[in-house]
Amino acid sequence: MKRDFLFAYYQTPRGKLLKELEVAYLKRSITVGCQQVILQIGGLGWENEFIDFSLYQHFSVVDAKNLACPEVHKIQAKSYALPIQSNSVDMIIVPHLLEFDAARFQTFRELERILKPEGILLVMNLNPWSLWVRYQFLLDKRLANSWRGHFISRSRLFDWLKLLNFEVTNKTEFYLDSTKTKNGLDALNSFSLSSTAYAVKAIKRRFNPISMAKVNTFMPRLAVANPLAARVKHEKSCHYLKTLFAFFKISSSQKKEKIHD
Repeated sequence: MKRDFLFAYYQTPRGKLLKELEVAYLKRSITVGCQQVILQIGGLGWENEFIDFSLYQHFSVVDAKNLACPEVHKIQAKSYALPIQSNSVDMIIVPHLLEFDAARFQTFRELERILKPEGILLVMNLNPWSLWVRYQFLLDKRLANSWRGHFISRSRLFDWLKLLNFEVTNKTEFYLDSTKTKNGLDALNSFSLSSTAYAVKAIKRRFNPISMAKVNTFMPRLAVANPLAARVKHEKSCHYLKTLFAFFKISSSQKKEKIHD
């Protein structure tokens, strides 16, 4: 996993502008509660610029080289083999990691495994069609040779998310000095050549299938909210039927006596 190109790009004038836009975007995108678990896969070294560690005490960074701010809680591990319990994380941030990960799809499966149902996944990638990113990549051949990265298009990322039952809520494009966000179907259909990078926000969906097996036990069509009230009603109905039956029994016996007389 080589991210030298990414950090070198952040040192360029356009890279510094991109960093400022990403910091502002991450600040407004962290919408979970302070007591919820937030996990960042891949360190940046400037996490303190977009999150308050004293407020979000359950924020951690997973990085193979322990790259992150000194004051943040770090977990040294590979992204494709996370030592984290399944369904235990409320929000996952993946800033420019998948492009440099040789086992990116296995990493994606790990993200799906540890994220809670209805949890938030935030993925940030460089725009594969950006001329400025391509120019910077070709400019420094030394970094280019050590990079071994693979640009990921939006359509491929959307396919991965759909395959793992994620619902895309919005997509943000990072331009030179501004951002543009599209929601819902507009996010899936939009395309940009001039943006430097993009971010996708998705929610992990889990649907419980309806069983088609034959039901052998009898179930009432409507369930009563208060079982005690249902029992009292049933006892009253039984008492009414018993009284009615006794009345008809007495009436029939009286008729028989009149006939015999």
